[in-house]
Amino acid sequence: MRGAELRFGSICGLWRRIPWWAQALLVFGAARAVTTTILLVVAAGQAANAWTGPSPGYADFASIWDGRWYNIVAESGYPSVLPRTEDGQVAENAWAFMPVYPMVVRALMVLTGAPWAPSAVFVSLACGFASAVVVARLFRLVLPPGTAMFAVVCYSVSPLSPILQVAYAESMHLLLLAGALYLVLRRRYWMVLPVIAVASFTRPSGLAFALFLLVHLLHRWWTRQRDPFPASERIAASVTAVASGVLGLGWLLIAWALTGSFTAYTDTELAWRSAYIGYTDLVPFAGWFQGLDWWAVNGLRLPAGFRWGAAGVAVLVAAAVALLLSPPARRLGVDLRLWVGSYLLYLFGVFFPQSSTFRLLVPVFPLAGVLAQPRSVVYRVAIVVASIVGQIGWTLIAWRVDGYDWTPP
Repeated sequence: MRGAELRFGSICGLWRRIPWWAQALLVFGAARAVTTTILLVVAAGQAANAWTGPSPGYADFASIWDGRWYNIVAESGYPSVLPRTEDGQVAENAWAFMPVYPMVVRALMVLTGAPWAPSAVFVSLACGFASAVVVARLFRLVLPPGTAMFAVVCYSVSPLSPILQVAYAESMHLLLLAGALYLVLRRRYWMVLPVIAVASFTRPSGLAFALFLLVHLLHRWWTRQRDPFPASERIAASVTAVASGVLGLGWLLIAWALTGSFTAYTDTELAWRSAYIGYTDLVPFAGWFQGLDWWAVNGLRLPAGFRWGAAGVAVLVAAAVALLLSPPARRLGVDLRLWVGSYLLYLFGVFFPQSSTFRLLVPVFPLAGVLAQPRSVVYRVAIVVASIVGQIGWTLIAWRVDGYDWTPP
């Protein structure tokens, strides 16, 4: 027993001598080894589908679903004429997918001669490793070093973490988002501008970040007596907030310019919810009421006629408020909670809940800092095990293709 304790102490001492950034890389690498194993096992049992033959290799399996749309953007760009369904509605098309990620992958393909699938996976993995370092640096601003590193563990093994190593833009966006949040917490507002400019054309995020900066500005003004808010910072933060809002509308304006339709982007996004509720106009904040009502009646088979959507929204809003006001969340500081709240409000305003909702919640990664705070070894092991089980469940339900699939990631 004494020998085991000495060995454990030696391992802990060695770990503490490793620089924090190297710890983050090792944690993320170990997590990806686990996730890669899960994906390979599921791929081995994957039947032939619209994207691959049976039992595809890793790169091909990691490039299905929206990965094919990014592939289309990388090789063919965007349509100048919107495709239409038989009844004249805008059909699903490449305008729903922003250009930074596929263009970076395209550049790598040109430089190396490698095909799409391995190039896309490489870019996602590289951004994922970089994001782990930036996330670790961000958490170290608000949490003790040990807790901050376990927050990186939670980030790296989260049930949705497989998305960080497939042909999706999430890992690149998280790298940029974590960097932008770090810069805001350090009050380096001018440096946020180029980061959020790229992030806004990687994943839809500009409007959410503009809302975050607005409430951040208001909070800093309100608390200026104990946290000085000099004019130079007020100007920089205000300009950055306005610019983020403009950038958040940028893709809509570009789609309008290149297709001639002002609603090209929003009509394209609405095409993805048409399978549930048909083609409708975009009404802010209506999607969650419509979606939760649809899932209650058609998914859970609850009786129609009751306002399931309103009830579901009320429960979710109450849960979100309670979480953000909880003592563990408060230990993250004001700014990270403002980001989480702003992003959730943005999703509430524009999104229709479906199976990809879980993926769209990945930007609330600062909540990993809430999970990381208990110091019990049993608790922390349980969190890691539960997260890996969640990865398996998500991969089987959302990533694996199973005939006519209502659960795309």
